[in-house]
Amino acid sequence: MHVITQKRINDAKSAHPESATALDHWYRTMLSSSFRDFSELRLTFGSVDKVGKLFVFDIGGNKLRLIAAIHFNTGKIFIRYILTHVDYDRNNWKRQEGLQ
Repeated sequence: MHVITQKRINDAKSAHPESATALDHWYRTMLSSSFRDFSELRLTFGSVDKVGKLFVFDIGGNKLRLIAAIHFNTGKIFIRYILTHVDYDRNNWKRQEGLQ
């Protein structure tokens, strides 16, 4: 998969150094993988959820939530947000995405 953009990963690692290893693991796994659909994605990331057209990954023991748009047909994943669990629960991201 082609991850767009690594900058969001780096920013999250700086803001949440306790989750840096987990973010690196997620990033490396995505780069070295190819998924045809959600069911294949779920075989690798068992806790991933689909919310509207976006996919939500639990990172670092559920400390962070990585929210992304995935275009399986082109092999591209667009990181939209990386939020703490508390920020995720506020649902501001859902309003910005038109999901509420």
